[in-house]
Amino acid sequence: MFKFLIPAAGFLGLVTLAAQPASSAYEVQQDVQPMGWHLHHEGSMAKLAYGVANSDQLALMLTCDPGERSAIVYGDVQPDSPRLMRASISYAEPDPLSGGEAYETRIALNDSALVNLAERGAMRVEGAAGVFTLPATEAERLTVSRFLGYCASDRA
Repeated sequence: MFKFLIPAAGFLGLVTLAAQPASSAYEVQQDVQPMGWHLHHEGSMAKLAYGVANSDQLALMLTCDPGERSAIVYGDVQPDSPRLMRASISYAEPDPLSGGEAYETRIALNDSALVNLAERGAMRVEGAAGVFTLPATEAERLTVSRFLGYCASDRA
């Protein structure tokens, strides 16, 4: 009789576990912060990043100092621009975002990818998932414009 009771009790336990509502996993997903464009200053350097605010979860980051005509590009995605310039011949350091080789790339401040982001609220990017668009809200478009203006200015 115990030969049948133990497997039957185990089966009932699995059925009970499977019948639990699946909402607990969904509730965790609701707490995920949305990604967006954020501007930070570190000394004289400006950093424009697309990612989760106040975290290391970034898809793309652009940095510049005042008076530069281009920005350095970091991240898992890169602007989809034929004018994107590789600034280094060999990899510099492992990329902290992907763990892979990191090539320093630069993009001109007047590149159409950056201009479209500031004016139309969209930047086409390319990454491992293919080509897609990173959106920008009206407030984020102003943030991008501030970044471009800061980088193009001669003073911090």
